[in-house]
Amino acid sequence: MTTRLSHLFLRTLRDNPVDAEVPSHQLLVRAGYIRRAAPGIYSWLPLGLSVLRKLEQIVREEMTAIGAQEVHFPALLPKEPYEATGRWEDYGDGIFRVGDRKAEEVEPGVRRPNYLLAPTHEEVFTLLVKDLYSSYKDLPLNIYQIQNKYRDEARPRAGLLRGREFIMKDSYSFCLTEEDQQAAYDAHRAAYVRIFERLALDALPVDAVSGAMGGSASEEFLYPSDVGEDTFVESPGGYRANVEAVTSVAPEPRDHQHLPAAEVHDTPGTDTIETLVTAANATFPQDEREWGPADTLKNVVVAVISPDGGRQVAVIGVPGDREVDFKRAEASIGAQLGIAGEVSVEAAEPKDLAQQAGGIVPGYIGPGLSLEQPQLGAESATGIPYLVDPRVVEGTSWITGANREGQHVFGLVAGRDFTWDATIESVLVRDGDPAPDGSGPLTTRRGIEMGHIFMLGTKYADALGLQVLDENGKLSTVTMGSYGFGVTRALAALVEANHDDKGIIWPSAVAPADVHLVATGKGEEIYHAAEKLSAELEDAGLSVIYDDRPKVSPGVKFGDAELLGVPTIVVVGRGLAEGNVEVKDRRTGEAVQVPVGEAVAHLRERAATLR
Repeated sequence: MTTRLSHLFLRTLRDNPVDAEVPSHQLLVRAGYIRRAAPGIYSWLPLGLSVLRKLEQIVREEMTAIGAQEVHFPALLPKEPYEATGRWEDYGDGIFRVGDRKAEEVEPGVRRPNYLLAPTHEEVFTLLVKDLYSSYKDLPLNIYQIQNKYRDEARPRAGLLRGREFIMKDSYSFCLTEEDQQAAYDAHRAAYVRIFERLALDALPVDAVSGAMGGSASEEFLYPSDVGEDTFVESPGGYRANVEAVTSVAPEPRDHQHLPAAEVHDTPGTDTIETLVTAANATFPQDEREWGPADTLKNVVVAVISPDGGRQVAVIGVPGDREVDFKRAEASIGAQLGIAGEVSVEAAEPKDLAQQAGGIVPGYIGPGLSLEQPQLGAESATGIPYLVDPRVVEGTSWITGANREGQHVFGLVAGRDFTWDATIESVLVRDGDPAPDGSGPLTTRRGIEMGHIFMLGTKYADALGLQVLDENGKLSTVTMGSYGFGVTRALAALVEANHDDKGIIWPSAVAPADVHLVATGKGEEIYHAAEKLSAELEDAGLSVIYDDRPKVSPGVKFGDAELLGVPTIVVVGRGLAEGNVEVKDRRTGEAVQVPVGEAVAHLRERAATLR
């Protein structure tokens, strides 16, 4: 049935919403596809639902093609499974917890949460398979759902790109052998590639880390975009990785037997790398070359915030010419410090430093140097965990703080004069850094995360007791894979990739209609011809949005047609006097006159070409 703008539940806007920062947010609201209900929460209007359902159908078709079966779980879930896996606490403030009328009342009117709005569904997927399957003969299995998810984002932004409620396809594989698990992973990866090809969206697979989800063999699909929140790198030789997954090219350990002993020197007024290097070259010059920032060891004090809000101070030692990337540090520092769940990292505040025994001297921090003993020991005098960049290897020599106001140590040798608790990837990756696989210098880019696939291993099966009898009649733990696809985020990315200053330009695969038909003029014959053409197009199998509004100006109609973004615009107007209609390509703006009698055949052929 033709969609008539005279009856469609739609109001377009001429101006951008005041809270909309990125094109997809601006245009989806202006074109009447979505409407803000609350920060990070959106209602879907008829045209928006049409696009959304088409996108979901593409995902369903590709999941079916690899043998995955669709299920559907509730969004409101009990806390017990999440307690069993530790994620009830690990998520911290990142999820919505609620209490029903039977929840424990901790004080009048306040109940202890016993349910959550699901951020992901690993636990219930695992328990469902445990409930129904008990034999190796039942496996391998691939099941999926397309479902709403909920995250308590502190700062929801960019419309559908970072919201509190969003739609996600999450699928899981359940296998007993590594071969089956690898086959499931490869099948999902190929399905994702086909999905993006059908959407004409150039999403790139990049190496990634699994984070609090656990697992290995992790890849993300990122659409390159300046509005993306992820940073990834690529090399001329084809290496691609999220910056969190990039491994630094570390130097080989060096022989330090013949290096001179470290010396402490007075360096007043040198609490920055720049002033330290200037003082070093002026007061303690080298014969062969000048000192540079890369000769210094910068020790950055950070606060690691656990899911329960607790703060632990750590020091990260990095070459002085590098900056600490807190997001990269978050990917692995929690595990190094024995903190479960997703952590956040930020610069330590004065309140953090005030709690440290032994004291910290800002601007003059050194690794493990006690205030009483100039030479360095194996442990920090403060007891604070000390982590270093991979470039800090045994035998490397550094200028660094002496933990005394106005003093630095020269010739401090790693492995001889100090040790560290762990090595951590934490520095900002920058253009020109070498790719870890030797494929050339790295270039950094921004991207929108579209999907994430990875092998979960047995993390959830172990926690929830998912075992089946193997061929020998013995219980064997099931191995899982996880494959997420952001449906609403992909819709927003499509707008980011397909728009101009006039509005959206939908790919035909998800456009709300094949043809946007505009009747413009005062004669009855124009509307009669448009009605007839609309019916013929529908009979020919083409979907139509028909702007039949009689008292709306041509300028408004044309503006709405370009804003809504249907790939083909047909105008029945002045050209009708010569027996023609205008067919306009929304992508290129090119328009041609087509005889009315040939319009249906022309538009069928055009629609087939676009598909």
